[in-house]
Amino acid sequence: MSEPRGEQGVVAEVLPKGLFRVTLKDGRQLQVGITPSARHSMVRIISGDRVLVEVSPRDPTRGHITTKL
Repeated sequence: MSEPRGEQGVVAEVLPKGLFRVTLKDGRQLQVGITPSARHSMVRIISGDRVLVEVSPRDPTRGHITTKL
């Protein structure tokens, strides 16, 4: 099994329309959604949850939650 890609962070705030504000280990804050494949397999995400985030290469302030840690 391969290593998961992305950066670890903590959900700081739950936003409307399935979005979340996540604070990464280096202090950056991103507005993220959940990948469609992860949406089917994960339980509810709330503030304080540790997650793995894949940062968008086009916009470094956005990304997707790939897994809940």
